[in-house]
Amino acid sequence: MFTPSRDEARRFLAGAWAKFGAGQPLSGIEQRVVEIVALHPEYHGLLAQVDRHVDRDWTPDAGSTNPFLHLSLHLAVAEQLAIDQPPGIRGEYERILRARGDAHAALHDVLECLGETVWQAQRTGGGPDGALYLECLRRKG
Repeated sequence: MFTPSRDEARRFLAGAWAKFGAGQPLSGIEQRVVEIVALHPEYHGLLAQVDRHVDRDWTPDAGSTNPFLHLSLHLAVAEQLAIDQPPGIRGEYERILRARGDAHAALHDVLECLGETVWQAQRTGGGPDGALYLECLRRKG
């Protein structure tokens, strides 16, 4: 399994966006990254200057969102929805989408639950709990 470092993951996101901007061919995962980045124009400048930001830390107590983490969570959710893993996530997303009427807002609800699930896994030292994730989604929408 490929386990990139923080910097490699950040450079991958920025690299996919740069390839798109240069009109270069994209792999399937790079195309998905571009679709996600396109939803976030507030990050375009940052990605264009990745060398200035690759080492930067964003902390919740500073009140800022880590754009690389946000985009990475979007990418993880896109992959989960594509394969319906954990089973039922696609149905929960579609339910939230119907209730919200906005795909990006619905995705952000899913991102919030994924973040909570990952935080719980880190806190307990275990793996992500799919049942906890789906339960969080059921409370959305």
